Amino acid sequence: MDAFTAGILQRIKSTEADLDQARKSGDDFLAEVEQAELEDLQRLATEHGVHVGAAGRVA
Repeated sequence: MDAFTAGILQRIKSTEADLDQARKSGDDFLAEVEQAELEDLQRLATEHGVHVGAAGRVA
């Protein structure tokens, strides 16, 4: 796995965790920000041929 792939997958995993935490804490604004970030990262990964797994979740 190259550095780009490892980095993007780690950023996706981290953003998913941040999104889950924002949702659990009831912070709707932060959840929206994290969701947008996650979508951007998933789009970037797809554009570069990085598979992120079912439902966008990093395996």
